[in-house]
Amino acid sequence: MSNAMYNKMWHQTQETLNSLLDKESQHMMESQSNQIFIFQMLATFYIKYVQIFRNLEDVYDQIVHPQKRILIRKILDGVMGRLLELKNEMVELELTEFHYFDDILQDLKLAPQQLEIPIPKYFLKEKLEVIKGREKILAQILADIGLDIPDKKYTTKSIPLEEAVKLIQIAERARQGRLRAMFMKQIFLQEYRAKQARMLGEKVIDMGAAALQIQKVWRGFSQCQKTKKQREEEMIFLGMNPPPLFNEVSATIIQAEKVSSLRNETQVKHEENYRKALVTIKNDLKLIEGPDIKENLQDQIRHWFIECRNLTGTFPEYPNVEEGGSAIIFSNKTPQQEEDEGWKMSPSVFLPTMEEGNNVYKDLWKNKDESWNFPQNYDPELIKQEKRKELESEIRVQVDELMRQELKNLKLAVDREKEYPVKAGKKKGGKKKGKKGKKGKRGKKDKDLTADRTIESLYKELVEEGLLIQALKVNLSDYIGEYSYLGTTLRQVSIEPMPSLLDVRQLIALYGVLPLGSATVHEKAPLVKSLLLAGPSGVGKKMLVHAICTETGANLFNLSAANIAGKYPGKNGLQMMLHVVVKVARELQPSVVWIGDTEKTFYKKVPSAERMMEPKRLKKQLPKILRLLKPDDRILIVGTTQRPFDAELQSFCKVYQKIILVPRPDYASRFVLWKQIIQRNRGIITNALNISCLAKITDGFTQGHIVEVVKGVLTDRRIRQQTYKPLTAAEFIAMLTSMSPVYQEEEESFKDWYAKTPMGKKRALALMGGNTEKEKDKGKKKE
Repeated sequence: MSNAMYNKMWHQTQETLNSLLDKESQHMMESQSNQIFIFQMLATFYIKYVQIFRNLEDVYDQIVHPQKRILIRKILDGVMGRLLELKNEMVELELTEFHYFDDILQDLKLAPQQLEIPIPKYFLKEKLEVIKGREKILAQILADIGLDIPDKKYTTKSIPLEEAVKLIQIAERARQGRLRAMFMKQIFLQEYRAKQARMLGEKVIDMGAAALQIQKVWRGFSQCQKTKKQREEEMIFLGMNPPPLFNEVSATIIQAEKVSSLRNETQVKHEENYRKALVTIKNDLKLIEGPDIKENLQDQIRHWFIECRNLTGTFPEYPNVEEGGSAIIFSNKTPQQEEDEGWKMSPSVFLPTMEEGNNVYKDLWKNKDESWNFPQNYDPELIKQEKRKELESEIRVQVDELMRQELKNLKLAVDREKEYPVKAGKKKGGKKKGKKGKKGKRGKKDKDLTADRTIESLYKELVEEGLLIQALKVNLSDYIGEYSYLGTTLRQVSIEPMPSLLDVRQLIALYGVLPLGSATVHEKAPLVKSLLLAGPSGVGKKMLVHAICTETGANLFNLSAANIAGKYPGKNGLQMMLHVVVKVARELQPSVVWIGDTEKTFYKKVPSAERMMEPKRLKKQLPKILRLLKPDDRILIVGTTQRPFDAELQSFCKVYQKIILVPRPDYASRFVLWKQIIQRNRGIITNALNISCLAKITDGFTQGHIVEVVKGVLTDRRIRQQTYKPLTAAEFIAMLTSMSPVYQEEEESFKDWYAKTPMGKKRALALMGGNTEKEKDKGKKKE
């Protein structure tokens, strides 16, 4: 796509956003009591914002105009924040983390794939150099302490000479044996053919009958091939099978990728030009227009002196620097206007940001003629407008100093008014009080236990102790699954559906990736400090933790009970460990603190085999860490567990703000998993391999099982054999027989445990037709 196409896409998206903002402002004024109507309204807004988010993300990634990108980024962050606000509203309304929009998607004529939350590419692009530098340092530290494991497929091992000769002899004798067997087979076939020829030679051969027989066989074979080809064409036409070159990368896509990379280079170049222009244009303005601005400001202030003198008979008091200096004199705002602005503010934190960005777009870019700016470089006139205001503010400070002195001289010369020393004394006293207040505030701050150490040394210490680990390079899109198409239908008949794998992926994007990736979103959106992923073994909980780090470039700290055992012993040691972890995590944010097998930290009763490990060391400290985290700290605590029922529920739920159940894959997800995992491991899917059959019989088996089976079957030798021996379902089934699936009872135990959590209890009450407020009212009446 060209610059013009992306500009057009931006204009269309802004129009959609404008109409959506108008609808939101209308609904904000209305009060509704129908819960179904409210959810439908929130869900519709949510879906429309997702579409706007997807378009704006594409536009921001590809548009090259630096000033447009600044505005788009502001609106993009606002849309992300609003999405999180709407999600929070839906959770509080439905009392569940999972929502199903299939009926609304049908009304809006959208596919479920269009609900996918995109991960903005700028999360990594804008700090790529920092991430690469940090990875290099981490790799170097790991290499120095000998923890880096080189990925070597083959290892050489020296063997004695006699053993080597023996191995060569065995291989040579085997080769000779195979050759001898082949010669004997050829001799046998020659004798057999000669015998057959002698037997046929005695009979009279009818040439016509022989030709007819050959024709029958050939016509049958050719018709079979034609029928097979027609069947394949029909399946492709119906959309049941992909076209022949479906999986091959087309030349158009390759060209588009080249254009995209060139566009990224242009973006960087234009950004550099823009940053340089900000400095040069300001300097030019200072030289050319600076004296005029200074003179105009002085004339305005002198005019004000004379006006006040004529009206009141005395010269006015000059405003202090803290009050804004002379700028406050010429401000057009009145208290009434400020009240009106405050009154217009909506409950959303991000709606004003989007409205402001939308107004700038309408005033500046909507009807702007850019025919002169084909390369989409910066607009110097816009920079001049911005820098004039900045320059005026700087010059005003200097002018204020001069005019204060001038006013002082005027008072002495004309009014013969003297300064009273009492005022100066009061000012000094005020300053002293301010200083005391500051000292008091400093005393309240937490003591820095490592004030004498650098962040680099603390970082190295954590890596050496194994508390800061290298995240695996996996993207969130690698967490494969399929949508739940019957969620709304099941809920309408009071059946709570198990979430699909893609529902889980959506939540990880909303609660983990978006807030960690954007500082603006994290600071203002509903704050999620901690997240719990609960589910059976092999469903991809750890993979999701690593995906959050990969998508946001976050550091990964491992505070699992098994990992911290024996490290930083004692109460003081534990305090020091947590202080160092939080300090480094905060300094090098975004950061993820992972606690694997987190139920051990909250054991009801510690098993005797694990008492030496002290698994409950962090139990009392985790709530304190959460209290220390502020909105501007992009730190997320993520716990993973496959046995949440072993933990003490009350303290467990106090620490983990959001609890996400990660289910075993359903049939649709298993179908996609088998297909994609086989292909990713160099497997070729043909008609001989029945994927549907594999998906059906592997009910209860997890992603981990499927990956293990595929890797076990697709050895290097089996991959080479695929050309003449296609893969079949039976090969994979043989390996599954030795594995234990996740039974329905285990899944039910997770659902039963979740029903006991605060959110689960509220949801159960809501489904029973009551709510917490009604229960409270009943209790009060009884009293």
